Amino acid sequence: MAGGITDTGELYSPYVGLVYMFNLIVGTGALTMPKAFATAGWLVSLVLLMFLGFMSYMTTTFVVEAMAAANAQLRWKRMEKRKEDDEDEDSSSGVSDSDVLLQDGYERAETRPILSVQRRGSPNIFEITERVEMGQMASMFFNKVGVNLFYFCIIIYLYGDLAIYAAAVPVSLMQVTCSATGNHSCSVGDGTKYNDTDKCWGPIRRIDAYRLYLAAFTLLLGPFTFFNVQKTKYLQIMTSLMRWIAFILMIILALIRISRGQAEGHPSMAQLSGIRNLFGVCVYSFMCQHSLPSLITPISKKKHVNKLVLLDYILILAFYSLLSFTAIYCFRNDTLMDMYTLNFTNCEIINVAFIRYFLGLFPVFTISTNFPIIAVTLRNNWKTLFHREGGTYPWVVDRIVFPAITLIPPVLVAFCTHDLESLVGITGAYAGNGIQYLIPAFLAYCSRKDTQLVFGSGTVNKHLSPFHHTFWIVFVLIWGFSCFVFVTANIVLSESKL
Repeated sequence: MAGGITDTGELYSPYVGLVYMFNLIVGTGALTMPKAFATAGWLVSLVLLMFLGFMSYMTTTFVVEAMAAANAQLRWKRMEKRKEDDEDEDSSSGVSDSDVLLQDGYERAETRPILSVQRRGSPNIFEITERVEMGQMASMFFNKVGVNLFYFCIIIYLYGDLAIYAAAVPVSLMQVTCSATGNHSCSVGDGTKYNDTDKCWGPIRRIDAYRLYLAAFTLLLGPFTFFNVQKTKYLQIMTSLMRWIAFILMIILALIRISRGQAEGHPSMAQLSGIRNLFGVCVYSFMCQHSLPSLITPISKKKHVNKLVLLDYILILAFYSLLSFTAIYCFRNDTLMDMYTLNFTNCEIINVAFIRYFLGLFPVFTISTNFPIIAVTLRNNWKTLFHREGGTYPWVVDRIVFPAITLIPPVLVAFCTHDLESLVGITGAYAGNGIQYLIPAFLAYCSRKDTQLVFGSGTVNKHLSPFHHTFWIVFVLIWGFSCFVFVTANIVLSESKL
């Protein structure tokens, strides 16, 4: 994510790519969606979910188009370099044409249409064969200000991610362990409302238990920020398997309870006050644009990649709807937890202790494996943002300062609040809005301008977005900036009423 071209890796079929994208998108955000559905009303939630899913699909096609344009430019520049080298070898040492070519070759290459390359390579020039991360595309298509804004947006988003992860694990541990002791056994999801000042074990309050778990989480996983860490294939398989077992279990248990007439939920159709958090949760839950280069590039056959992505979004939309609707009709609005898995730690919902603890502690296992990966990614983005050509960092800055500024802010945020719905909502509404809407729209617009400039006005990108009319880019930009204004105004008005 820090930018740069890396090896494509082992190729896989389009349908394997579809599964990978599904697994990437359906993550932590899905666990906070049922509560957001309940607070905004089922009709408003469904309409907004469908609309934001459509918007996310559109900007995904923008990123794929920009990836193809970046591949074409990299391929063309290598061809130009080889051609210049060949001309240098064939020319005599005193020929003036060669001198002219060397003096203005790059400028000429950047401004003239190369019809010969277009004729020879038009079927393959836009083939996506090299993985070009979003940071690299920003460097290719944006000016310096645009590149800095890109990194600012991605860094803020990753900080939000880490804060959510740092809060979600201690919250789950607090809820499960505090409810498994004393008189609170099996009562997490029974509708009992607990305050942070309520007792957990003996003199230890619930907020104290949360902060103790946060400290342990930071001490155990924080050191990984100071080193390089790789997510192994087997770790991915294990966490994916646990995620799908947990999601399927929750849906089945909710459906069983509904079918038995034990459903307690009576969701309203619309509550406008809940739209702000719902918007952020939905944006966060459809987030994949920053990881598309790693997902799309290894696909062996990309001819119908946009159709496969559309199928993925339809499946994800159906899954989110099923998960959320079963939740809001199974449980009362006031009993739905920020982390939906915690609703299934009640003995009345499931009397099998192993399943209760598996679902209650599920976020602990999956999020803990992702935290070091996100932290290292954020640290590397900081390094890339401040890197200067040919420069190196002192050891203290490289090994101490960058990891410290990566780890400390999200832990402080998690220390101050464990309101997961708000954390997810704010992260999605601000940084997620930029990554999912604004950056892809600007990438599509700038890459199209560069493509026309370099290859000529008649060149057609084979991975051109179905939403290729300029209207769609303008629409996405207006929507993205409007969302910033709406969310900010909503927060200000909500705070002023308090």
